[in-house]
Amino acid sequence: MTLLNSLIPSLQRSPVVQPAANFSVADLGDTVKPRYDVVENDDAFALVVDLPGVEKSALEITAEADVIRIVGKRSATRPDGWTTLYRETSDASFLLELTHDNAIDLDKVQAELRDGVLRATLPKSEAIKPRKITVA
Repeated sequence: MTLLNSLIPSLQRSPVVQPAANFSVADLGDTVKPRYDVVENDDAFALVVDLPGVEKSALEITAEADVIRIVGKRSATRPDGWTTLYRETSDASFLLELTHDNAIDLDKVQAELRDGVLRATLPKSEAIKPRKITVA
């Protein structure tokens, strides 16, 4: 299995969800898996996650030994007196868990949330980066 394949979570949702520390199961309620892309280069993985309606204060990213967990809680507020006729999205929170094989340098991970799009750089650990070997 390649490292990129190990970053892609299985299609089945685990029965017991352990959300990030600031969120409890009761707070999350129903969750949906957001749309995301992972691109690999020699030095890092680039992760782009669509999180519409999530603000920085309601986003938490945790990195454990072999799992990166992204929890985004969103809430839509309607003006008083408005009635929703049609809605394309729900108020469900986002939950994305990506497993890896400890090939990411967790101390150097960088993330930015702008306009509902999370962009994260997950640098590879030095042990797995390609190296050029000179022949004597």
